Amino acid sequence: MIPFVREIEFEYGRCDQVSPLIRRVIARNPGPFTYTGTGVYIIGRGEVAVIDPGPELAEHLDALLAALDGERVTHILLTHHHLDHSPLARPLAEATGATIYGRAPAALAAESHDGMEEGADSRFKPEVELTDGQILAGPGWTLEAITTPGHTSNHVCFALKEENALFSGDHIMGWSTTVITPPDGNMGDYFASLDKVRARGFDTLWPTHGSPVRDVTPFIDAYVAHRRDRETQILNALASGHDRIQAMVPVLYAAVDPRLHPAAAMSVLAHLQQLVRDGRVHSDGAPDLAAVYSLA
Repeated sequence: MIPFVREIEFEYGRCDQVSPLIRRVIARNPGPFTYTGTGVYIIGRGEVAVIDPGPELAEHLDALLAALDGERVTHILLTHHHLDHSPLARPLAEATGATIYGRAPAALAAESHDGMEEGADSRFKPEVELTDGQILAGPGWTLEAITTPGHTSNHVCFALKEENALFSGDHIMGWSTTVITPPDGNMGDYFASLDKVRARGFDTLWPTHGSPVRDVTPFIDAYVAHRRDRETQILNALASGHDRIQAMVPVLYAAVDPRLHPAAAMSVLAHLQQLVRDGRVHSDGAPDLAAVYSLA
C-alpha cells in the first residue's frame, strides 16, 4: 500500500512559510485531479523563484502578488503545461518582469481529454527551454532542473540543493497516484523517471498538489510497486477474458470514484502500450482505447 499523506493545513490565498527557503500559496481550484488546489512555491527571499503559478484566477494572482510584495521575481518555473499549473505564468511574468522557464511539450501534447485530467494549456510557451541538469540560482538558493517525462512528455522537477528537496510537480504526489495519459504520457518513461528520482536520495518531495512526502525512498518504492501490481492485474484480466479496456476498468478500479474512471482508462492504455512494446501483449491493431488485446 502507498503511504499517502493527505493531511494539509492551509487557507486559500494565504502565504505559508513551509521550510526555511520555501513559501506556499494554494489556489482555490480543488477537484478530483488537484486535491485541495494548486500549491505554488516561492523559493528564497528578496530575489525569488516561483514554481507552477497555477490556474488563471484573479484572486489567485492577487494573492501571489501580495505574497511577493517588495521582492523581485527572477524565475517562473513550470513543471509542465497542464491548465492547473501553467496558465498564470504569463500574467505573473507581465506583472513582475520575470522570465518563464520550462520545456515545450511534444507535438501531440496540446490534445486534451475532457473529464480525464485538467487538460493542456494550449498557450504554454516557455521563454527559456530547460535542459536536464540545468542550474538556476538566486541569493541563498540553488535549483536544478531534472527532466522527468512520463506524466507528460515535458515534465520537469526542480531540486533545491540547500534543503535536498525536490519539487515533484505531478510526477509524484503525496495524496494520490499520477495519471499517465497517452499520447503525451508514456508509462515506460514514467518508470524510468521514478528510478531517476529515487536514485537521488532526496529528503523531501514537495508536490504541486497536497502535502510534502518526508519518507521519500519507501514512498517511491510503494509508488513503483503499485504500478507493477496494476500491470499484473491487467495481465490477469486478459487471462480471464477481459480483452478490452472498457471491460477492464470497472473491475480493476471498482473502489475508485467513477468520476476518475475515464482517467483510469487512459492509465490502463498507457500500461497496455508499454506491454505491447515489451512484447508481453498483442493488440489487434494500433494499441488504443478501442483495440482488442491478448496475451503474447
